[in-house]
Amino acid sequence: MEDNDNITNKATDTGTETSEELYERFSFKTDKGQEPLRIDKYLMNRIEGATRNKLQQAINSGLVLVNGKEVRPNYKIKALDEIIIYSDMSPEDTDVVPENIPLNIVYEDADLMLINKPAGMVVHPGSGNYTGTLLNGVAWYLQQQQPGLTEESLPRFGLVHRIDKNTSGLLVLAKTDKAMRHLAKQFYDHTIKRQYLALVWGDVEEDKGTIVAHVGRHLRFRKLFEAYPEGDHGKEAITHYKVMERFNYVTLVQCILETGRTHQIRVHMKHIGHPLFSDDFYGGDKIVKGTVYAKYKQFVENCFAICPRQALHAKTLGFIHPTTGEEMNFDTELPSDMEQVIEKWRKYVGTIGNRMEV
Repeated sequence: MEDNDNITNKATDTGTETSEELYERFSFKTDKGQEPLRIDKYLMNRIEGATRNKLQQAINSGLVLVNGKEVRPNYKIKALDEIIIYSDMSPEDTDVVPENIPLNIVYEDADLMLINKPAGMVVHPGSGNYTGTLLNGVAWYLQQQQPGLTEESLPRFGLVHRIDKNTSGLLVLAKTDKAMRHLAKQFYDHTIKRQYLALVWGDVEEDKGTIVAHVGRHLRFRKLFEAYPEGDHGKEAITHYKVMERFNYVTLVQCILETGRTHQIRVHMKHIGHPLFSDDFYGGDKIVKGTVYAKYKQFVENCFAICPRQALHAKTLGFIHPTTGEEMNFDTELPSDMEQVIEKWRKYVGTIGNRMEV
């Protein structure tokens, strides 16, 4: 009997970017009467939108396991086989044209790359963003390392997760099939360590807490995502948060992701009444807390001008190295726009406190 929970979730969001994690796991168990059948044909009939080419790529990359072991594309399934496939959900058939784009490479070895992405950079080419993306820059960088590479022979870069265009911070890319497979499994199994820093509106009541609410596309406005605490739409999403510093009207919080859904932190913080500062998608680009007198309004607008994007930074990333088995942890400083805005709030609150003490 098939375990088709993941199939249902996949079908709900077909054709759209629905996760920061670009691999989803499907599991099946063939029944007692299963006749021998090539594994790619079997899976094509059971995964919506799957193509034979993509399935064969997954098999060749070791992303399909039968009874816990990798198989070849000509493997024929039999009765009671247990099949697991890690499906690549990144856009298919999108050309990546190498471009000389500066990259902030934090770490690199033969297996992977860690890049500190700036705000405003799209991760991969797609509708409306075919150039100027991080992957365009990575393609050019790899060509410099291996001059013989052509656009057709460039690897897929092993992109296993992404962060929003206007979110800054750490991103890991695999350089080999083995590393891609290993990292994809870590993301799916929620063993990747990810910590974000976010500046949110309001004085967050609890010093720490956990938000559990499915995240899925807004039923009316399809570009937006929404929290569904009853679990009736979207996919499971869990965010742990901790208050780092309070500024009366805004709060600096650390967010640790247990799952990786598109806009998860932005949607979850809005869900509990604390949209991210300067987030124009979810209502954080206007005054949410505080009185609207002229000086305060001007102060907030000055902050928006310094940080004209959601104040969210992927600060740390930790994982097990796919070859050495070593636990690796990376940390980055806050980008200057967020640092400046936080310092302005710090001084503003201090000024108010001094006036109150007089």
